[in-house]
Amino acid sequence: MIPAKKYQCDTRRRSFIKGAALLGLGAATTGLLPARSAEAVLFGAKEYKVSTTRLAMGTYVNMTAIHPSRDQAQEAFALAFAEIDRLTGLLSRFEADSPVARLNSSGLLRHAPQEVLELVARSLYYHRQSNGAFDITVKPLIDLYRQSFADGHKPSEEQIDSALDRVGTDQLRFQDGHVAFTRADMGITLDGIAKGFIVDRAAEILSRHGVTNHLINAGGDIRTSGAAAKGKPWTIAVQDPAKKREYPDIITLTSGAIATSGNYEVYYDNEKMFHHIIDSRSGHSPVHSSSVTVQAPTVMDADALSTSIFVMPPAAGLALIAGQPGCACFVIAANGDTHQSPSWQSS
Repeated sequence: MIPAKKYQCDTRRRSFIKGAALLGLGAATTGLLPARSAEAVLFGAKEYKVSTTRLAMGTYVNMTAIHPSRDQAQEAFALAFAEIDRLTGLLSRFEADSPVARLNSSGLLRHAPQEVLELVARSLYYHRQSNGAFDITVKPLIDLYRQSFADGHKPSEEQIDSALDRVGTDQLRFQDGHVAFTRADMGITLDGIAKGFIVDRAAEILSRHGVTNHLINAGGDIRTSGAAAKGKPWTIAVQDPAKKREYPDIITLTSGAIATSGNYEVYYDNEKMFHHIIDSRSGHSPVHSSSVTVQAPTVMDADALSTSIFVMPPAAGLALIAGQPGCACFVIAANGDTHQSPSWQSS
């Protein structure tokens, strides 16, 4: 009998364009994994567990399906990965010819693709809901931190203040299918929401092609549908930021999504004082929490909410999640204390 697999909700998911992530319990690190891998295991006479792993969005994306036809599942995987590649080309800020890159370069994007419009609109919604904690216009600060530490020093407060002048959704115009900045040298990054959106679209492709029992794990952004092997729910483990215990919590899901934001994998500096999530209001990395895991109906929403709550003090994050239908959160504070919303359900 093959034991049920626990899929880790891992904070290295922020590598929308580059980076590394674990695929789950017992998986090798990315340096040991091939660019593509696949397996199929027969459970009884009519049920296969089919699994494929590929590089996409700068991380390893694993798709697992429970389906009577191995070939049909693999065909659906191929279509889902094609959609992932298409959307990555639209939403990446690193692809020079992508709509997002063109907006950042010129300050104006006319007749933006529907996917870009949808994500910008949803980002503005979460900006309002989080009182500014979620902000896609934070790119000037991210660029400042990355370049400063690449040059061997941290940014000065004067440099941070200068970058902050180019941050703010009040300087973003969004109407009639166009997106524009009201001042020069602004930029957006969809890294905090786009990977979740793409995973949701991939899951829609699988379901549309008859693969209704599946799990997609894109470096810790996880979407589940239906049941795992033998009708059991999918089991997902929250990774311990301190790595001193096996898992802070484990949950089970049938259809839903989960994502984690944390400060313990991606740092700009060796001292680990500056990490990849930056508060657009202060210009500094937030210090309230080590890890925030959010369960939501979609990975896009879990993605944005986990980032928002990570920027906030835990109490404010719990208040935010209380106003989001169908959502729950599990917070590991910087001092190691854990907080969870009333709707969070451990397995």
